[in-house]
Amino acid sequence: MSAALILIITLVLFLLAYRFYGSFLNRLYGIHSDIKTPAHTQYDGVDFVPVKSWVVLFGHHFASICGAGPIVGPVLAVAYWGWAPSLIWIVFGSILLGAVADYSSLVVSMRSEGKSISDIAHPEISKRAKLFFAWFIWFTLILVIAVFAIFGAKTLDQEPSSVLPATGLIPVAILVGYLLKKISVLNATIVGLGLLGVLLLLGQSITIPFSSPVWITLLLIYCFAASVTPVDRLLQPRDYLASYLLFFTIGLGVVSILFTNPDLLSSSYTTWNPKETWPNAGPLFPMLFVTIACGAISGFHSLVSSGTTCKQIANEVHACRIGYGGMLTEGLVAVMVLICVAALAPSTLTDTLKTGGGPIAAFGQGYGDVVSFLMGDYGKPFAILALNTFILTTLDSATRIARYLTMEILGVQNKYTATLIVVVAAGLLGLTGQWSRIWPAFGTANQLIAGLSLLVASAWLLRRERPHWYTFIPAIFMLVVTTSAFVLQIIQSTTQDRPDYLIAGVAVVLIILSLSIFWEAIRNTRKIS
Repeated sequence: MSAALILIITLVLFLLAYRFYGSFLNRLYGIHSDIKTPAHTQYDGVDFVPVKSWVVLFGHHFASICGAGPIVGPVLAVAYWGWAPSLIWIVFGSILLGAVADYSSLVVSMRSEGKSISDIAHPEISKRAKLFFAWFIWFTLILVIAVFAIFGAKTLDQEPSSVLPATGLIPVAILVGYLLKKISVLNATIVGLGLLGVLLLLGQSITIPFSSPVWITLLLIYCFAASVTPVDRLLQPRDYLASYLLFFTIGLGVVSILFTNPDLLSSSYTTWNPKETWPNAGPLFPMLFVTIACGAISGFHSLVSSGTTCKQIANEVHACRIGYGGMLTEGLVAVMVLICVAALAPSTLTDTLKTGGGPIAAFGQGYGDVVSFLMGDYGKPFAILALNTFILTTLDSATRIARYLTMEILGVQNKYTATLIVVVAAGLLGLTGQWSRIWPAFGTANQLIAGLSLLVASAWLLRRERPHWYTFIPAIFMLVVTTSAFVLQIIQSTTQDRPDYLIAGVAVVLIILSLSIFWEAIRNTRKIS
């Protein structure tokens, strides 16, 4: 099948979904511009800060949600099961599940004074559900920070030319955050992008080589600082500037695919269970749906929507653009990655994943080949720089959200102490460097949070006597998929030659917590009915 045709069909489906299904969801939730958002009613100058323009918030939100997931997941899925089932899941999962979960989490949080999705579980389901959900999210965020720190370190280690622009973006963002309060958004953006361009050029000649463990440590130190800094001084402007690099990467990839129409050399479908080539992959169901952990639906997105975005959105009518539109944009990223990787020779993809640098190198190679007619030999290093930007923007948001939860569930009032707990816990896991062990647990836990977030949204709609099947059916599907995946991971982890009791233990704890939340939801739904 033509790569260009696949991309065009994807774009058409996403545009139609945004126009019609997004509008339907607006009516379902009763969106109105006259309703004041928590950014205004709860304003504190640190976390609750209305953005000057919805475009700035879209950039921050998209940069936060679009981490390594929509890149690593599709790369692995194409190699394991083929590009066809991966494509179907990405496109329809984004439209019917992922975008709905992101949008619903954002709106429900806006209507609940900017509370997190776990906080909302208390009034909508029960106090115990809130506690179980909060702990579940906390454990998952530690997995997110650990695995993304590993991948972030790998990108900086493998491509030293990306170090200067990646780190230099921090002081540039602080400057832009200041300028946004003094001058127009356009002028502040021009200054920021100009400085980012200078950093990109200097990065080609000034490299800073460190080993992965050193980079992991430095990234976690940055996460600590970013988590306790007022959101409009670093997090918001940094993600806004980073979004331009991300959008340029997407645009360059889309244009290159449309003009070059690369041949898809990888198999459209390999086998149900590729255990001979990939012994840790597992069967297509349920593992495909948790391997592509962010390109179709992601619980982390719900945490961003209800953790930081809901505290900054200035007008309710922007929710569909940011929540629903942001997820569709990430789905487009996943499809672009899928096409780039599927254009690699199967032997090249397999060798790269097994011995040549893993999914990061595979993406860089595939993207570099596709955009070579425009970028020449700079395609691969540019792709890895963009991936690093994806990862860093997710890391700082994840740490901030984990800090909120730590203060909430442990009763720690000092934000520095709460952040230190998060960073140390993630560091102990991340410094093992074993991303292949952590990724399956992260993927499953991440998808389960999405299912549980949809469950909370369903309870919210049900209490207000509104149709809830649009969120409840996706919630049940994700709960079935993720519970099955956890059971499979427990069996695989405990029966392999070298048992991995850490992953098995994490899976057991998360299954118990998720089933407890589900039982609380069913029990209280009966009371509501």
